[in-house]
Amino acid sequence: MYSFSVILIAFTHSVCPAVGKTVSGVFRSDTARDNNGQYITRFLYHGENGLMAYRLENVPLAVQKEARLLLFQGMEGFDNLSCLDRVSAARLTITLSSEEHNETIPRQVSPQAWHVMYADRFTCQEEEMDGVIEGVGFQLTMLNPDSAGNPLDHFSAEEAGLHSFYFMLILAYFVACCIYIQPLWQALNKGGPMHTVLKVLSTALLLQGLSVLFNYIHMARYARDGVGTPLMGSLAELCDMVAQVQMLYMLLSLCMGWTLSRGRKSQSKPLQWDSSPASTALALGGVVTQGVLLIWEQFEDTEHHSYHAHRSLAGLLLMALRVALTLLLASVLYQIISAERSTLKRDFYLSFAKGSFLWFLCHPVLVFLSVIFNEHQKEKIITIGVILCQSISVVILYRLFLSRSLYWEVSSLSSVTLPLTMSRGPRNRY
Repeated sequence: MYSFSVILIAFTHSVCPAVGKTVSGVFRSDTARDNNGQYITRFLYHGENGLMAYRLENVPLAVQKEARLLLFQGMEGFDNLSCLDRVSAARLTITLSSEEHNETIPRQVSPQAWHVMYADRFTCQEEEMDGVIEGVGFQLTMLNPDSAGNPLDHFSAEEAGLHSFYFMLILAYFVACCIYIQPLWQALNKGGPMHTVLKVLSTALLLQGLSVLFNYIHMARYARDGVGTPLMGSLAELCDMVAQVQMLYMLLSLCMGWTLSRGRKSQSKPLQWDSSPASTALALGGVVTQGVLLIWEQFEDTEHHSYHAHRSLAGLLLMALRVALTLLLASVLYQIISAERSTLKRDFYLSFAKGSFLWFLCHPVLVFLSVIFNEHQKEKIITIGVILCQSISVVILYRLFLSRSLYWEVSSLSSVTLPLTMSRGPRNRY
């Protein structure tokens, strides 16, 4: 129930449509006039034979208003330009004078972002507009060349390759599931002091798998029509948000529980999940803070990416929170390891620290490193890197809690059926 409010608020956001590479809407003169041009969308073209096609619903009205599309490369210093300077700075100008039109984009030496804006004769007009001017419905489609050089690829350069990555990841999840589902189910049924940890890890891994599956469904449809299934993309983000919340709650609860329990309880079972009102309150505080920032970030960036480059204030605060939580966990674990005499238990805590730090730090580190890459590479590096790193983190924690040697130490259980074991010796070793 601790994440119910996060799930509810995020799900209300999940029904909002996303901006795709086939964009439908209305060209509005009043909006263009108020903003010195109506911003439509952006698209990263690469190579040659890039294409932008439009379809209009009311051509005579568009001709009467002298409607046109303005295409820009780069938006640096754009806000400081006057209306007339903006219009004249357009790299390409397309007059909207026919029901349908295809415009070939100039050859790109390297992937470049093209921004599309709408303007008409009222946009830079200083006098007040007479009456309410009707809008013009449109559909805009942007296409990159495919492997054969034909303009049929709806994916922007920053998204190219993600579809194949999600497919390979689904295949990897399926193979791992076939191998480990039965022994993992047996381990969960045995119970024990680490039963809650294993349930949270399994739930987080399941949510990660569902997020990958929903992203794949969204992008498979997106490859055909440039719009995709926005609901699937939003559900993928929702699953990832809940997984982040669950993992944070588990890691904070374990660390705080271990620290607070050392002075008041015996050390017969020092590594189990030992919740207390204080540790639960601290964990819930971190969960609520992260949940609020995650939802805030999703509202600020409507494109369907579970992991963003964090150009917004919410994203920056979220990264700062993850770094702060890493420092907190490092401080807590350092106190525990410094006072621990058992080498086996110190190894346990060190392995736990590696898995925890990898989960929290991978995103901020990848965002920091992404500044050295080109614009079309940043989103892919962050997305692929975070998914892989957090999957490795879950595997490390699984191996830790299901390893026969360490699991025997904390729960006096040992079984050759436990999956992902670190030691393969005979049972009579213990």
